[in-house]
Amino acid sequence: METQRQRKIAGVIQKDIVAILQKAAIEGGLRGILISVSKVSVTTDLSIAKVYISIFPTEQAKELLEGIKSNQPLIKHELAQRTRNQLRRVPELLFYLDDSLDYIEKIEKSLKREENPIENRDLLPRRKKS
Repeated sequence: METQRQRKIAGVIQKDIVAILQKAAIEGGLRGILISVSKVSVTTDLSIAKVYISIFPTEQAKELLEGIKSNQPLIKHELAQRTRNQLRRVPELLFYLDDSLDYIEKIEKSLKREENPIENRDLLPRRKKS
């Protein structure tokens, strides 16, 4: 269960990280790439913030996530500058790719497809007996 304080800090971090990443993308010449922070969750001791990022188009998502991870100290420093009046200590930032949109899209495609795997059992992968 998340406390009010955790939610508040997560909201502050989310807003500022979006601004930092979008500014970095523009300065890095990455036009036409949409980077959004879909969720931030902060641990109860406020020492770690898990940042879930959506990147569109998804072809470059893994590559960009690696770039973001490698620049984590710079991002944390920039975040500290922006939040110095709100946060005493900036939590350690852990970045993850949020692939929930891809997951939803795959489900929608499956639902729209004529070949329903429930009706046509041959489409389902065979289960291995353990």
